[in-house]
Amino acid sequence: MIDTLTIVGRVATDPTQVQTAGGVAVTNFRLASTHRRFDPAAQAWTDSGTNWYSVTAFRQLGENAKASLRTGDAVIVTGRLKIRNWESNGKHGTSVDVEAEAIGHDLRWGTTAYRPQPRPQTGIAEASSDAPSAHSAEEGAPVHAAESESAAFDLSWADPASRIAASD
Repeated sequence: MIDTLTIVGRVATDPTQVQTAGGVAVTNFRLASTHRRFDPAAQAWTDSGTNWYSVTAFRQLGENAKASLRTGDAVIVTGRLKIRNWESNGKHGTSVDVEAEAIGHDLRWGTTAYRPQPRPQTGIAEASSDAPSAHSAEEGAPVHAAESESAAFDLSWADPASRIAASD
């Protein structure tokens, strides 16, 4: 059974990266998720415990996490939960691991600058090579579906002027 969850927390260790024998990039870091609650008696917020997770990210997600994350960053991680028991040198415990599917900065606590990475070539021909992209080559302006009948999706909702005209 695979459990998918989303965790809001802080990066507790700088991400480290290794390569598998097959050349796949694997990035690991620890994530701390501290729960807070309001104590009505003290009229103050208090920490009520921290959950610790080992996060693993593969391939391009791992590469981007390694380049983007630092200790203390507020992040949101979505991934597959894996709980395992371990024993070593007479000690035993439980490890809570998350195989990340998506990682992003938590924008409640700061800003970030997104720089998309070019998609790797797959060798498969595009379904419609003459269809407009989501952004035009000039100034990165969105291409609206009304501008081309072959547009793959409608972005007119993103233009405030088109919403006003549509409501009249």
